[in-house]
Amino acid sequence: MAGNDLGSLLGGLLGGGNSASSGGGAGNILGSLLGALGGAGGGAADKEGGNPLGGLMEMLQKSGLADQAQSWIGTGDNQPVSGEQVAKALPDDALAKAAQDAGVSPQEAADSLAQALPQAVDKLTPQGQLPQASSLEDLIKQQNL
Repeated sequence: MAGNDLGSLLGGLLGGGNSASSGGGAGNILGSLLGALGGAGGGAADKEGGNPLGGLMEMLQKSGLADQAQSWIGTGDNQPVSGEQVAKALPDDALAKAAQDAGVSPQEAADSLAQALPQAVDKLTPQGQLPQASSLEDLIKQQNL
């Protein structure tokens, strides 16, 4: 799936908008990030059987953000993360690629992701667990979003 299409789906999921700090821009950054991480079938996605969201969650958990990531998947309140925490958890090249695709700095991309991830993951996991799907497009369609 093309990055812009994925970004559009995620932007709709996050509430639309056109700037990096709004839903549409954050959706584009998240879509680019998942693509850079291998959301189309490689990289982080391989670790969770092709599930790009699962691969990203595993990466965040291994980077010391297990409690926060689990709170987004669970049915309780979503714990916040900072842009600095997100930047430390992600590979530099993946964050740089996502930032470049969105036309923002890596720090702005990390800040947008810190705002968008809790909401996006929460909406993609309404049953309190990661859904089984092989692509982010499938995940979004599976949840009827």
